[in-house]
Amino acid sequence: MSGVAVRLKGRVGPVALNVAFEAPAVGITALTGPSGSGKTSLVRAIAGLLRLEGEVRVGGAVWQDGRTFVPTHRRALGYVFQEASLLPHLSVRENLIYGARRSGGVDPATLDETVALLRLEPLLARGVGALSGGERQRVALGRALLARPRLLLMDEPLSSLDAAAKAEILPYLESLHRSLALPVIYVSHARDEIDRLADRVLMLRDGHVEPAGRPDAEARLATLGGPERDRLALAALRAGLDPDA
Repeated sequence: MSGVAVRLKGRVGPVALNVAFEAPAVGITALTGPSGSGKTSLVRAIAGLLRLEGEVRVGGAVWQDGRTFVPTHRRALGYVFQEASLLPHLSVRENLIYGARRSGGVDPATLDETVALLRLEPLLARGVGALSGGERQRVALGRALLARPRLLLMDEPLSSLDAAAKAEILPYLESLHRSLALPVIYVSHARDEIDRLADRVLMLRDGHVEPAGRPDAEARLATLGGPERDRLALAALRAGLDPDA
């Protein structure tokens, strides 16, 4: 099966996007870049939630080109947001089944496999309000997988979690990485996540996407948030480095 091909351009607020990239049919492609560079806007456009000019092709299927625009609900995708966005009036099991119904029905074997993979069995009867942040994201991921996606989009899924919850869920993402046979676009500015999960890295900079591999020091600095920059500056000063040198 062919992978993902994206060519999109358009202005979103102050950001002028003009991107073109391809991703393989299997594996995690990390999308990184400075805050405000348009990473979320690009992923939303791939999902069809935001309409830009261009093309999106997944597994040989045309989701968008000059003549076609497939609406989001008809795109075979799973989307995990920064916040879990679970349905609060449903239990964990019902949230998972909701994802499966979106793809045409509940396959008990697939449901059991997903529950086992994400170790959700103890949570199935709970209301989502009783879950921790890490548990909520595991349920959101399970719901996305049960939609039987041809593409999984993950937009900074760990950014809202504290350090303990992040440490809890990363092993599950690594397990998924080993077992999933579909393309994943994973948005993050956290280098530890990218190093642990990504097969390849794309950098979004100046409205363009380019291969990043391991970004050089200047590009790496551009991905850091304010608190990270402050800690780095303090460490440099303590080490005796001269900022004017």
